[in-house]
Amino acid sequence: MFELGDLVIMKKSHACGQNRFEVIRLGADIKICCMGCGHIIMMPRRDFKTFEKIATKQPDVKIEQESHYVTLDQLQKPKI
Repeated sequence: MFELGDLVIMKKSHACGQNRFEVIRLGADIKICCMGCGHIIMMPRRDFKTFEKIATKQPDVKIEQESHYVTLDQLQKPKI
């Protein structure tokens, strides 16, 4: 399905006009980052199922071409 760091294309575009988002958190809620403006959006998993397709899997993302991409080592790890 989708994993942390994947770029997905949503059916509805963001206010900035971009419809590509990066998955930056998985769980009961999904947190995505807009690749156009860097805005972070959190939504319930059931609403996230409206994504159209996976644009790029995490290992294939060219970080130098994506200005708002958050790498896995930049993500805050949960405190246990």
